[in-house]
Amino acid sequence: MSSRRPYVESPVIMATVRLVAPFVLTYGIFVTLHGASSPGGGFQGGVIAAAVIIMLSFAYGIDLTWEWIDKRVLVGLVGGGVALFGAIALGAVLFGGQFLEVGVYPIPEPDKYGIELVEVGIGMTVAGVVTSLFFTLARGAMPPVGEDGESGRDDEGTAATDGGTFSSEAPGSEETGGDGPVRDGPDAPEGGDRA
Repeated sequence: MSSRRPYVESPVIMATVRLVAPFVLTYGIFVTLHGASSPGGGFQGGVIAAAVIIMLSFAYGIDLTWEWIDKRVLVGLVGGGVALFGAIALGAVLFGGQFLEVGVYPIPEPDKYGIELVEVGIGMTVAGVVTSLFFTLARGAMPPVGEDGESGRDDEGTAATDGGTFSSEAPGSEETGGDGPVRDGPDAPEGGDRA
């Protein structure tokens, strides 16, 4: 059984991400804003913008990036994107049009600017959701970091989520007494704790 190697910062990757990230974010915004008149759009631009955060996570570590990100920004991106899309789509109804009929807005070139605002809403939502999904999946696969900075892995490289271990014996086996897995470890009560 191979154990996972701990994360080691690479100065080359960190410098490259620091140099490339602003350009990738700018490109993501460009793709989002020009989706109405050229290839691209909100989905593609949102994924490119989320890739900036993912690159930062690979360069600086997932936990450090997760701590750095303000969770309210992710919620604001998703909620704001949905609200913007809904406002543009339903606002057309208020002006006497149908759902998402942006041509009824009393502004110059309403089709162009209405679709661009819809694309911005989609881009915001996609960027927030993709970033959140990345961290949910990445952090779900990682053991929690303990208070002492330990990785939460024992000597064999297996995850120990709460300082103890869970038996891999099947329920009903002799070790568990038939009531399910037994938790043992420094914080388990005498005789093991039923999970």
